[in-house]
Amino acid sequence: MTDIEDLMSRIRAFAEARAWEQFHTPKNLAMALAGEAGELLAELQWLGDEEIAAALSEQDRRDRVRMELADVFMYLLRFADVTGIDLAQATLDKMARNELRYPVEKSRGKSAKYDEL
Repeated sequence: MTDIEDLMSRIRAFAEARAWEQFHTPKNLAMALAGEAGELLAELQWLGDEEIAAALSEQDRRDRVRMELADVFMYLLRFADVTGIDLAQATLDKMARNELRYPVEKSRGKSAKYDEL
């Protein structure tokens, strides 16, 4: 299994080989990330939950969703790399915060936001 640092290093080398660092500003990467998330969403737009499950069982649709998901992940990793944010640690910190905000006894089976529990 490849870890986050390995992926970030490979994506960084890919960008450096093409002299794309000049374009990979935090703003541009955030915009690209949002755009790719929109493309992922477009693959599922207008479909109900059952239709999505059926669509994801079709290899062509599954491959398209898989590639859009990879685009989102790559831009997220590139953004973290460019900004010097330790994505793994940020995720652990956020999970710890969410565990406090959403205690099991108050949030189990509920979709309410933490300030509504």
